[in-house]
Formats: sequence, C-alpha cells, structure tokens
Amino acid sequence: MPRGSQTPYTRGLHELGDGLFAFLQPDGSWGWSNAGLVVGEGTSLLIDTLFDLRLTREMLDQMRPATGPGPIRQVLNTHGNGDHWYGNQLVPAEAEIVASAAAIDDMQEVPPTLMHTLAEADLDEALATFVRHAFAPFRFDGIEMRLPTRTFTGSLTLDVAGRRVELLDLGPAHTRADVIAYVPDARTVFTGDILFVGGTPIMWAGPVSNWLAACEHIEALDVDTVVPGHGPVTDKDGPRQVRRYLEHVRDEAAERHAAGMPAAEAALDIDLGEFADWSDPERIAVNVESIYAELDPAYERPPAPVLLTRMGAYLRGRRA
Repeated sequence: MPRGSQTPYTRGLHELGDGLFAFLQPDGSWGWSNAGLVVGEGTSLLIDTLFDLRLTREMLDQMRPATGPGPIRQVLNTHGNGDHWYGNQLVPAEAEIVASAAAIDDMQEVPPTLMHTLAEADLDEALATFVRHAFAPFRFDGIEMRLPTRTFTGSLTLDVAGRRVELLDLGPAHTRADVIAYVPDARTVFTGDILFVGGTPIMWAGPVSNWLAACEHIEALDVDTVVPGHGPVTDKDGPRQVRRYLEHVRDEAAERHAAGMPAAEAALDIDLGEFADWSDPERIAVNVESIYAELDPAYERPPAPVLLTRMGAYLRGRRA
C-alpha cells in the first residue's frame, strides 16, 4: 500500500491504508483541492467537500464502496474557502458538519452566490484575467449554502467508531481558521490549506509567524503520511518546503518594507528563487500585503477585488 510521497498524484480516490483515503485533484491549482476519508466500524468521517456540485458528487460516488456499511456521519470543513465546503449540501442530511468557529465568518463573507456572480460579471481586463485563470473550470450555480452544525475553538477530538481523530485549529494563517486532522493510529495528518505542495501558498489572513508555527507543529507530529489541501500526498518534507517559501517571502518583503517600497511594487520586485517554478506565483501579491500588515499594525490592506486584480496583472505580465 503506497504511503506518503509514494502515493501517485492522479485524480480520484487513493487508499492510504488503515481505513484512510485521500481524494486528489491535480494539478492542485486554484480550486483543485484535496479531501480525505477516515473509515471506522459503521461510520465514516469526510474531511472537506469540493468546489462545486459536479466534483463533489463524483468524489462521493467514488467513496461509496470504501465506506461500505459505514456511511459518512461526520464532515470536517478545514477552513472557510469554498473549495473545501461548497459541496456540503450533498453529504447525508443527518451528517454532523464540524468546523472551527472562526471559519464561519469566512464562509458567510464569500458564499456560493457571490462566486456565481463574479464568474458571470463583466469585469475589467486584469480582474477578468484572474477570474478566468482561477475559476473558469467550476460551476457555482445551484449550490446551496449549508454551514457547519457544530463549531469549536482551539481543539476537538472526534470519535470515529473508536478511532481518535484530533482536530487542531492552527490559524489564523492561510485563513482565519485552519484546522488539521491528525489520525494517530494511522500516523497520518490531513492539513487542509496549511500545506500547498508544489504550488504557491496564499496568505489571505496571516500572520506569517502563525503559519510558520503551524508548519513546525506538523513537522513535530508522529506521522509518515501528510495529505495537503492542494498537491500530492507527501511526508514531512511538505511542511518543510512550505516553511522555506514563507521564510523567503517574509525576509524579502521585510527588506523592502524597511526601504519604504510599496507592497504592490515589492511583490513584483521579489525574486522567487527556488520557488519560481511552483504553480500560481501570482499569489505573492497577496502574501506581501499580509506580511506588510504584520510588520505595521496601522497598515491597511487593499480590499479583495484589488488583490485579485493585482494577481491578474501579475499573470498578464508573465504572459507578455
């Protein structure tokens, strides 16, 4: 049974052993998120749904033989980005949906209806470039907003037919709440978007210090299989790679902040070095803004539409 970095990075459901599964979606770019499944005796835990109904329905169909007599009775939404919860309406009606309390605000701020409106809107050129790049493959019509029914703060232990699954909110980092799910008896952790493997992380919330601490926490766990929110299944090299990227951008941004360079200019000026080949490099436009906000509490980050437009401009510049 392949474990950790030996799991092939192909689309669909992959058995990890010990009643654990990962649903992977290459190439892990915008919206192409992973999900997980923990199967117990007579019950199962689903870790995240997907970005639209078509994708979530396909995933659940593939999972049905794996759950067998143990249908999904619990669902964890690791955080509030839509590619990890918009498919909630398709899980069984009796299923308990769990999330960190802080994730609810993110979910309510960007409901599926907003994404549908954005996808259909007449936008300026740079913003349209980004929206096409990030969201064109997905369909946001028909999605009903089904929020978690149980929230927690800090940590929570779930019982999946006698199997312990330890939930820990390591945010704010990527978003306001970033929950990992650690399965000690299988030496496996599902990290949500604390980890992007082979792709550029994006720091919607920060601070970067929290995200670095989250990577260190994962590195310290007794695990040999790490399932990221995006990208291939990995081992402890995954959090080490993300930590190196964040440290690099933190240091480069801090140097430019000290020199008085505006954040938008700094994002274009930073040499990504060993991380230049990672997908979605435009995310540095958001990451630098978050780091500037951490360095200066009085700093006002631009609103989301401005950040999306900057990422679109970054993409257009690279393609020119």
